[in-house]
Amino acid sequence: MRRAAVNVIMKFGGTSVADAEAMARVISIVRGQLEASPNDPPPVVVVSAMSKVTDRLVETARLTGEGEADQAVTLLGELLERHIGVAKTLVGAAALPPLVAAVTKDFDEVVALVRKIGPAHDVSPQATDTIHALGELASSRIVASAFLERQIPAAWVDSRQVLVTDAEHTAAVPDMDATCRKTSDIVGSKRKAGQGAQVAVMGGFIGATAAGVTTTLGRGGSDYSAAIFGACLDVDEIQIWTDVDGMLSADPRIVQAPLLVPQLSFAEASELAYFGAKVLHPSTILPAVAKNIPVRILNSRRPEVAGTMITADGRSGGSPLTALACKRSVTVVDITSTRMLMAHGFLRRLFEVFERFRTPVDVVTTSEVSVSVTVDNPRRLEDIVSNLVSFAEVNCEPEMAIVCAVGENLRADPTIFSRAVTSLDRIPLRLVSQAASRRNITFVIRDADVPEAMARLHHEFFEQGQARTD
Repeated sequence: MRRAAVNVIMKFGGTSVADAEAMARVISIVRGQLEASPNDPPPVVVVSAMSKVTDRLVETARLTGEGEADQAVTLLGELLERHIGVAKTLVGAAALPPLVAAVTKDFDEVVALVRKIGPAHDVSPQATDTIHALGELASSRIVASAFLERQIPAAWVDSRQVLVTDAEHTAAVPDMDATCRKTSDIVGSKRKAGQGAQVAVMGGFIGATAAGVTTTLGRGGSDYSAAIFGACLDVDEIQIWTDVDGMLSADPRIVQAPLLVPQLSFAEASELAYFGAKVLHPSTILPAVAKNIPVRILNSRRPEVAGTMITADGRSGGSPLTALACKRSVTVVDITSTRMLMAHGFLRRLFEVFERFRTPVDVVTTSEVSVSVTVDNPRRLEDIVSNLVSFAEVNCEPEMAIVCAVGENLRADPTIFSRAVTSLDRIPLRLVSQAASRRNITFVIRDADVPEAMARLHHEFFEQGQARTD
């Protein structure tokens, strides 16, 4: 049985707060944490929007931008009814009216915004953030009220009053100094030990500028929010509660019966998250690394499972690799210039194009006459190509994928690389890369080959007597 950490941030994802039944499990988990550490500060609870709600809010913003304000308003009405239905199941008659009124007010404000901007067919990034923030506001209000209904001392905290960001809407960057001051003042005051201590319940993913304008951290940003608050409060552990037992050796949607990874390093987790491991947002690790705070991934449906612990040192021994990850639907861009490739400033000029159109690249390889990169967001690809062709030949190859094998042992055992390549015999390898850290091997292959490639790598490193034991 896992021993409870005494001072924790507990972040619950969308599937963990998907409905009344899921929220009841959250209540049980938080009550268990309180009972295990009765003399310590109560946990801070950060929640995502209810499952699929953010997707529906994205659809709301899209419809508004297309001038379909009536359809957008109908969709918002359906979402409001879903939230009220969950609230009615969890909250009694006395507390229900103020909760419903608060949630309805949030929805009414977004409905008014949609009606106002719909005729212009123009949904600004600022308006997009206001729409997208609605899910976390509603779910956190309901969870806080449900705690109180079950005699768990709790207080709803508006994350927009705590998480201070810049004005880069839809992908805002936190101001850590300002955020930590507000976290200490607002959240810290709720948690002071004693009879009046409360569980602070907050929505993830959302913040506000210094002027109070709503912002978001981007999709998956609730993990990031939890890590930021955890770093500001210097907690003992940041817990990410989801619907799987922890970090797995491969995506279970692609590889049958992957193994639980009981422990890994911050660096390994960052690589896996960046290259597609869905259980963790890539930015989550950053505040935890800065404060050396362990991150634990847990299953809200099976809270008795120890989960995966992510620490600075990671693990020792075990299998040659820690886990596999893949990022699908990427595009390979080949840039060729026999005249300029080795000329001074060529690479700078090339990557300035990607920077200008705010498009990150994942994998980069070079040869004597060409540079190849991969991008997973083709939204600005046409603009990028039109700029590149002014000084090079460009070819784009869509429907590709990145398969990444990650493990600290790669640095100590050079045979792992050859084993990985050999296991992919007869699968065309478009690009192969090993990072300077020698912590991962990256293969770019056709998207259609991903299931076969992942199965072979998993068999080679995790199913032939090499698997770690828990």
